[in-house]
Amino acid sequence: MTVTIVGAQLGDEGKGGIVDLFGDPADVVVRYQGGDNAGHTVVHDGEEYKLSLVPSGAIRGKIGVLGNGCVVNPRTLFDEIDDLREQGIDPDVRVAERAHVILPYHRVLDGIEEEAKSDDDLEAGTTGRGIGPTYEDKVGRRGVRVGDLLDPDVLRDRLEYVVPHHRAIVEDVYGAEVGEEFDLAAIYEEFVSIGERLAAEDMTVNAGEFLDAKRRNGDQIMLEGAQGTSLDIDHGTYPYVTSSNPTAGGACVGTGLGPTVVGQGEVIGVVKAYLSRVGTGPLPTELQDDAEEEALAEQIREEGGEYGTVTGRPRRVGWLDLPMLRHATRANGFTGLAVNHLDVLATLPELKVGHAYDLDGEELQTMPPTTERWAQCEAKLRSFETWDPVDWNAVADEGYEALPEAAKAYLSYLSDELDTPIYAVGVGPGRDQSIVRVRPFDD
Repeated sequence: MTVTIVGAQLGDEGKGGIVDLFGDPADVVVRYQGGDNAGHTVVHDGEEYKLSLVPSGAIRGKIGVLGNGCVVNPRTLFDEIDDLREQGIDPDVRVAERAHVILPYHRVLDGIEEEAKSDDDLEAGTTGRGIGPTYEDKVGRRGVRVGDLLDPDVLRDRLEYVVPHHRAIVEDVYGAEVGEEFDLAAIYEEFVSIGERLAAEDMTVNAGEFLDAKRRNGDQIMLEGAQGTSLDIDHGTYPYVTSSNPTAGGACVGTGLGPTVVGQGEVIGVVKAYLSRVGTGPLPTELQDDAEEEALAEQIREEGGEYGTVTGRPRRVGWLDLPMLRHATRANGFTGLAVNHLDVLATLPELKVGHAYDLDGEELQTMPPTTERWAQCEAKLRSFETWDPVDWNAVADEGYEALPEAAKAYLSYLSDELDTPIYAVGVGPGRDQSIVRVRPFDD
């Protein structure tokens, strides 16, 4: 069986915690897209682990796979593995030979391109880690794949084509000077060594074949997306998006498992009980219109720790956006929801939800297809009764019925509007601070 974990909003929903929460029965946890721009925080036995590339299940001894839909920075990968080993965890991580490699020049190109876009207000708010340029090389058929690192002759051929190509772009198009990141000989030497380590530690796999064999052997497989639905390159707020497909369809192309395999399993949408994002782009429910709203945003930011795991940037904050979630539910086919950060809302003097949009006098229940039209939408807000802070640890121990009545009404509204049951509710950062109603591998 497969269970796919998908961000339902703009990333930062707490997917890593849900992977950790539901992951005990899983034998394999697979990242199917993205790179080290993903920030997943897992709390285990009181210790916090911040992961940007290693699949979250590694903290609990699961086999972790970086699928062919990922772009992999080997420096980051080995740094994370070495750090985990120093913390007493020896992760079993496999990397798809079809996954593409982030090379030093990709990060330089990322910064140059974002700076150029800033003049036209087209910045995507990238992490600057070379993700976009690596995917550009992939679709431009000039990328370097993990399997190429295992064959020095193939690696040299690839680099001898792509490095001069990018040097020319930097020098002739952007008029910038190139540095050591474009030194072909140095890159070759370093990444041949990386290939040797990958081979020595038996880390590379044919992902689809590897996962299918595990599945046929009866192993349980969890598929882990990065970012969120509204950052999907095809279904998100283009151009303020990531460069891959975080939606459930990406779990198929990014792993080599077929849609009939993924579709027969569970697809769980992870929802933050309010909205946040790092980066530019429209946000109809954003709290920013006056001093009162800004104070609410700051309160949520501080209570919820709304700072990027990878970047440390303060996140923009808004009310829950139902049109966005209706869009995500349709695009992914959610079978269940996991709602995080419900405890943060207990501190607020008022509580609202963007129930629908008003666009030129027309009420919309879901997001319009273009970002320009989305920017013209005004949120039609619906007010909800607030609730006082409680002993959230005691609530987590007692279960769903111990939640404040107003909190249950808020959750029921969400579930009814999306016609999707709630599988779990997070009322704190730890695994034992979650209320589990349905365990997807068991039910």
